[in-house]
Amino acid sequence: MTAPRTDKIAYGGDYNPEQWPEPVWDEDHRLFDQARIDTLTVGVFTWSLTQPAEGVYDFTVLDRILDRAAAEGRRVCLATGTAALPPWLARAHPEVNRTDFEGRRHGYGQRHNFCPSSPAYRRLSTAVADRLAERYADHPALLAWHINNEYGGACYCDLCAAAFRVWLRERYGTLDALNHAWCTTFWSHRYTDFGEIEPPSALTEHWRGPDHTAFQGITLDYHRFMTDALLGCFRAEKEAIRRLDPETPVTTNFMGMFRPLDYHRWAPHLDFASWDSYPPLDAPPTMAALGHDLMRGLKDGAPFWLMEQTPSTTACRDVNPLRRPGELRLATWQAVAHGADAALYFQMRASRGACEKYHGAVIGHAGRADTRVFREVAEVGQELAELGAVILGARTPARTALLFDWDSWWALEISDGPSRLVHYQQVVHAYYRAAREAGADVDVVPVTADLTPYDVVLAPALHMVKGDLATRLEAVAARGGTVLTTFLSGRVDEHDNAFLTDVPGPLAGLMGVRVDEWDSRPADTVNPVVLGAGDDALHTEARLLFEIVLPQGAEPVGTYQADFYAGTPAVTRHPFGESGGEGWYVATALDQPGVDWVICRVLARHGLVGPYAGQPSVETAARTAPDGTRLFFLLNHAPDPVSVTAHAAAVDLLTGKQVERGEALTLDPRGVCVLSLR
Repeated sequence: MTAPRTDKIAYGGDYNPEQWPEPVWDEDHRLFDQARIDTLTVGVFTWSLTQPAEGVYDFTVLDRILDRAAAEGRRVCLATGTAALPPWLARAHPEVNRTDFEGRRHGYGQRHNFCPSSPAYRRLSTAVADRLAERYADHPALLAWHINNEYGGACYCDLCAAAFRVWLRERYGTLDALNHAWCTTFWSHRYTDFGEIEPPSALTEHWRGPDHTAFQGITLDYHRFMTDALLGCFRAEKEAIRRLDPETPVTTNFMGMFRPLDYHRWAPHLDFASWDSYPPLDAPPTMAALGHDLMRGLKDGAPFWLMEQTPSTTACRDVNPLRRPGELRLATWQAVAHGADAALYFQMRASRGACEKYHGAVIGHAGRADTRVFREVAEVGQELAELGAVILGARTPARTALLFDWDSWWALEISDGPSRLVHYQQVVHAYYRAAREAGADVDVVPVTADLTPYDVVLAPALHMVKGDLATRLEAVAARGGTVLTTFLSGRVDEHDNAFLTDVPGPLAGLMGVRVDEWDSRPADTVNPVVLGAGDDALHTEARLLFEIVLPQGAEPVGTYQADFYAGTPAVTRHPFGESGGEGWYVATALDQPGVDWVICRVLARHGLVGPYAGQPSVETAARTAPDGTRLFFLLNHAPDPVSVTAHAAAVDLLTGKQVERGEALTLDPRGVCVLSLR
């Protein structure tokens, strides 16, 4: 299965008309026409409406919603509504309520409030999915199935404990294998029966919260188990739908760099990837871009759907800044530039009550068409109506890969030592940001991905090395490519046990270094680092962790300037193989200018520094359409105009203007240019 079949980039968003009287629907659809809205996500939280009691279904309202959409020429992503329990279910089957990390069984409330191991939840959620598929599989408005919503959270109840033991038996086969993997000879933990194993929680192996565990192995496996348990709920609903509807694509909305769930384990089970983008509005543009590229990488580079973004402001944070004029358009085109084939908002009309009544919406409570936000939404809708067919299905021709690994993320941040101040997401973002601001298109891929298409592979904080990954990274360098990794990489195996060899473990041969010691310091401790020499030298700073490197064939590229290891390598480069390949090792947390310096030199040796490197407010991205049309996006993230020089002859698809190579281009404040290269 592939993404939904549309004739342009889908445009619209979450629509909850069940919250308002039907006369309001007339006004909604009139405004949808003005804004060129063609796609609606409906039914996300309708379980208590469509099933008011066990065994009782009422699709009256949902029928009217879908029929109205079809009559208006709009398509629907139909949700199964199973992300929030109806009150009757929690009362009839109290075991469906989650038990939290502290061991407290919750009462009814909120959303994402179900135990994924509950037979009652599994039976009733698949039953409602089955009924929805039976009723709407052939509905003319149906475009895609949207199962549940923003899966997340964890449960520690007795049902989950029993399911965890079954999962462990299937994973390890024997207690001897499990005891070896978890290093249970430590602290007299050797298990003699699977029934002795308890979920790792505040009542068992943890103190000071979920990241402080005495046994990393069991905590790591519980993360994996909970990922699989929630995935099992998704798969059960998908199978129920597939029995009656074998053709309509199925998805669920991810949340980008969401630590609790390993989306790489989910990706094969989705027909297309989709996600909800809510970066802090003061975050650098590369934070949202990293989320987009991660989602694109889930399905081998296939376009994804931007299932939610705010048109104006969020409501879930302590402070919720407003998107400035032009930021909505810029964020939408950024998603498209990175591979989105749909741009949808949350929400279409502002909720009347409850915790999202102040969340941004395309249509406010007053239902006006003359607000700034509505006008901007309508302007973007007009642009996508005109250009969406040209871009649809286009893919990104990246030659740089960045490895993203949930296991490394979990293992690094639940580890006691070397430093709890090192955060995986921040390290990964620093290297991604440097590559993107240098003008490289980047595929963010799992450690299992095929690496043969790439000249450069970035593997920051690759804490865990599994399977044949080290061999495949060596193959990249052996054919002339460059592999970069950093401090705290190559430390542990798939069970979070240290390699019984020199650091960086299986990566040592490629990197040409040995690390015997490392110095962890508070965030305000700085060790100056000099990168390069002569006119090329950069004086920069490093913090948090300082590995003391003994070159084993590698040559220093940068050196520490302070402490007893002053003059020793902080960054190294190691020639590898007979084709000019290299392995780069960064032994400390360089500041962003230092990371930029290193990445620019790695990319430059492969001709991957873009024509607009050095203009950090200007983001570039490329997509190649199915007919071979090459599309080049220029996005100005500055609140002021920016002038650039066209790097190739092209047509600006947004204005129709012919652009010649070398011609000056002026990007408006937060402006966008979509070039079709000639």
